[in-house]
Amino acid sequence: MTDLQHQPTPPVTERRSAARTHHGDTFDDPYEWLRAKDDAEVVAHLEAENAYTTARTAHLAPLRDTIFGEIKGRTLETDLSVPARRGDWWYYGRTVAGAQYGIQCRAPLDSPDDWTPPTLSPDRPVPGEQVLFDGNVEAEGHEFFSLGSFEISNDGTRMLYGIDTAGDERYTVRVRDLVSGETLADEIPGTFSGASFSPDGRFIVYTTVDDAWRPDTVWLHEIGTPVDADVKLFHESDDRYWVGADFTRSDRFLVIEMGSSITSEEWLLDADDLRAEPRVVWPRREGVEYSSSHAVVDGEDVLYILHNDGALDFELVRVAASDPRGERQTVIPHRTGHRLLGVDTFRDWGVVGYRRDGLARLGMLSYADGTVDEISFDEPLYSVGTGGNPEWAPPVLRLGYGSFVTPGTVYDYVIDGGELVLRKRQPVLGGFDPADYGQARVWAPADDGTRVPVSLVWKRSFGEPGAIPRPVHLYGYGSYEHSIEPGFSVARLSMLDRGVVFAVAHVRGGGEMGRQWYEDGKLLAKRNTFTDFVAAARHLVSEGYTTPDRIVAEGGSAGGLLMGAVANLAPELFAGVLADVPFVDALTTILDPSLPLTVIEWDEWGDPLHDADVYAYMKSYSPYENVREGVEYPRMLAVTSLNDTRVLYVEPAKWVARLREVGADALLKCEMVAGHGGVSGRYNAWRERAFELAWLLDVLGLAD
Repeated sequence: MTDLQHQPTPPVTERRSAARTHHGDTFDDPYEWLRAKDDAEVVAHLEAENAYTTARTAHLAPLRDTIFGEIKGRTLETDLSVPARRGDWWYYGRTVAGAQYGIQCRAPLDSPDDWTPPTLSPDRPVPGEQVLFDGNVEAEGHEFFSLGSFEISNDGTRMLYGIDTAGDERYTVRVRDLVSGETLADEIPGTFSGASFSPDGRFIVYTTVDDAWRPDTVWLHEIGTPVDADVKLFHESDDRYWVGADFTRSDRFLVIEMGSSITSEEWLLDADDLRAEPRVVWPRREGVEYSSSHAVVDGEDVLYILHNDGALDFELVRVAASDPRGERQTVIPHRTGHRLLGVDTFRDWGVVGYRRDGLARLGMLSYADGTVDEISFDEPLYSVGTGGNPEWAPPVLRLGYGSFVTPGTVYDYVIDGGELVLRKRQPVLGGFDPADYGQARVWAPADDGTRVPVSLVWKRSFGEPGAIPRPVHLYGYGSYEHSIEPGFSVARLSMLDRGVVFAVAHVRGGGEMGRQWYEDGKLLAKRNTFTDFVAAARHLVSEGYTTPDRIVAEGGSAGGLLMGAVANLAPELFAGVLADVPFVDALTTILDPSLPLTVIEWDEWGDPLHDADVYAYMKSYSPYENVREGVEYPRMLAVTSLNDTRVLYVEPAKWVARLREVGADALLKCEMVAGHGGVSGRYNAWRERAFELAWLLDVLGLAD
């Protein structure tokens, strides 16, 4: 532990009474004044917090530099992605040593029958290469830079791109002529991410957000016309629903999607008549989620629809696209514990994603008989998904694969024969050998008897986990049915190589074990998320994997709520807690429908504004309101960003102030020009991660 006797004095956060009354309960919130983002006093306070954190962590500067050097030294800085075929071109991305941002390129096909990606060299361009978009050039003069939309028209002659230079996830879309190199006059400000060309390249379909940062309106822009002449294709007035739009891979339809956490609805427009009235696939019904994918079977336009209408873990049906509310043909029936995740359709076959035994899997779908042939892999823990498949009728399927010990890998799955062809494995420099590392899954008993899966990763030279107590870095999330997949991390090697065991507690509220796993960790069952994480930590201690003074915990966003809750529930179990962009003032946020995303979030957390039971339940666990007197908290670090639109900076700022009131050693680090994803630029991101890992190692007593 760091000797605090000679440490700098933390900023004193002034208390200003601000009473809030709901359902007969009054809460005095003394730090709510920190919400005034543009107030000079608030900015000065955040800068003082940053200065304090800088001073408190100054002794870690050499370690931060070392870790940054390790990340950089293991990364092939000048590299490129596996090209993906679209039309007459191979498209790929490059990175260049010393450059923060990626470069988007393309090279021509050798022939129309060419489905083998060209062998590319990081050190020399491909014959005929065109640089389409250099993020480093576009980012010049901006402290923050993010690319939110990027697409090439089907004929390959135009490019659209959307840029955010503040971190608030509002993008300005522009269009470039790839023949002349000219940037056209079209400029669409204030869009959400994901704008796209129409199949004929004449139009751009994009989405805008309302004052609460909810994507609510889909627009049609005809290239070469004023933005104020754009056509509103769809507007969703219900504050619970997000809206998005994209074209089917077949280019047959534009699909307008809207959804809350528990309900969804889709509308179709023929791609060749985008100004027509859209038609609904299935009218929304509360609690019913579905998604459709277009295919052509026996000459008929059909939709494969994944839905949970009477099927908790979803089933797959097929309907006529001309009459989607007509007869349903069951393709994959519902099976409890066999969670269907998605279906991706191509001209001659489909791909089904599903989750079984805690792992995501892929299977090839036959249109003829509905059978699913699973693509198998050897490792006990892994993650797999499709990606880079823009073509309608390819002979191969592009897959992304990885595990805790296997770097990110790109395969082409050859449809005729079922062969997996390795296209690329992420280079890891510095003598990395996957055999030096191990991965396994153990099961922790929760208080109610539920078995909680916990994934472990370690370096074998330090011995097998459980042989002797080891330092443990325990990660968790547990919301929105989001699953923490077994994925590789170059930065994590800096922990593993110092003897730390990395662990993931797959707590309820996530999706690892099926839809019921999610249902059992949301709304009035949310406490299961927190107690599962505590159970995982206690299991690692009781089974001899570690000791409480050698566990650090980490989570971000909703996982930051988890961190705040477990610090209140079991502060004695952890030496340190790292909370990234943490949702720690949950009740205040969810009570205010004018804040970004609040109304949408009621399906996940409940509506405390109108329901006294939800109010009382949320108040019982919201971290800010439940900081405890008279206990010794672990060391705490909260990292946030001033322009975050998802979890406002004020939440961790208030939380840290409250923690200090009870004597906790709490630090706040606020990026003053960034959003929910933190700093932009890969080198900046590496330095940010090096800062966090150095702090964690210091807590574990491994900073020397």
